[in-house]
Amino acid sequence: MLDQVRQQLAGVCQLVSCADLVQLRAMLFPSPSAPTPAVWPVTEAQGLVEWGELVVDRAGHRVTWRGDPLPLTPTERELLALLIGPPLVVWSYEQLCASVRGGVDTAALQSTVRRLRRRLRGLPGGPHVHTVRGVGYRLDPPPRLNGR
Repeated sequence: MLDQVRQQLAGVCQLVSCADLVQLRAMLFPSPSAPTPAVWPVTEAQGLVEWGELVVDRAGHRVTWRGDPLPLTPTERELLALLIGPPLVVWSYEQLCASVRGGVDTAALQSTVRRLRRRLRGLPGGPHVHTVRGVGYRLDPPPRLNGR
């Protein structure tokens, strides 16, 4: 059957064949491992990641919003650091599960995202975690501050 489809589509378009959904997601949304220039302030040496007025200090295990501490669990903090760190990409469920320290399963990831959303909801102008249905999660770029 696949050979018949290949023959009919020869010269018309490219045909991609994947064994499963995980392989397809990996092809469409490659891991953001390649270094890219930062779009907003990031100090990797210090472990700081900033999204507007939200600062995640990975080394210091702290998150602040407009200078005030934001109490997050270690898993929530790590997930937030991944989502706000440049480049802003759609993180697949598999990438996030593998990247969060200690690894988590999809159900634990969804629970963590739900708690993180609840905590971020009270931050006026703060980040919002968006679901990309069937793929994963993403954030919008931070708002511009004072014309920057």
